[in-house]
Amino acid sequence: MKIFPAIDIKDKKCVRLVKGNFENKTEYEVSPIEQAGKYKDHGFKNLHIVDLDGALTGETVNLDIIQDIVGKFNLKVEVGGGIRNSNSIQKYFDAGVEKVILGSAAIKNKKFLKEACEKFPNKIALGLDAKDGYLSVSGWKESSNQLTIDYLKEVNDYGVSRLIYTDINRDGMKQSPNFDETSKVAEISNCPVIISGGVSSIADIKKAKNLSNVEGIIVGKAIYDGDIQLEELVREDA
Repeated sequence: MKIFPAIDIKDKKCVRLVKGNFENKTEYEVSPIEQAGKYKDHGFKNLHIVDLDGALTGETVNLDIIQDIVGKFNLKVEVGGGIRNSNSIQKYFDAGVEKVILGSAAIKNKKFLKEACEKFPNKIALGLDAKDGYLSVSGWKESSNQLTIDYLKEVNDYGVSRLIYTDINRDGMKQSPNFDETSKVAEISNCPVIISGGVSSIADIKKAKNLSNVEGIIVGKAIYDGDIQLEELVREDA
């Protein structure tokens, strides 16, 4: 089970949102680079970064910070947030990022997803953010009216290397991930799944380990709020 500690960047700071709501955010004193260093010092190997400024603008706003993190700490970084064209994808790979996460742009335009997978083999992760079974797009502000499972079946053979499944209702709520829905997605998916949204305790990590076709889990707010200690969490990382 790969543990992905999370860093969400907004205005050069580490923040956490509740259910993806930009109006409901907590800012933390620690800088993204300091936080990444802390993860590295504890022995984590992977890192999940979301450029929230990028999600709002469609530009690689925090590319310099992400490049710094990759260069300094040699972590395997996956990054998402408003990546809408091949040029942005290339910039991240040039910065040393391991995987680029496509979300809204891939859901709105399946052709873009397919072409990205062909151009960057084994490098593209697909972010599926769902609310009540339906995919949400544009920073979770609008529903796509597409059922998650239906969309996944359509793109399953495109060559996505990793799927990140988030239940929006659980995100930032620390009420445990939606294991049932994640299991359904993992059962269908041709690539391994990462669980995201709602992790509240080490028990959630242990439960995730029993799911088939699940590669890892993203932990965010529970770390920042001190509900999960990094010393304890890294023991589950393999």
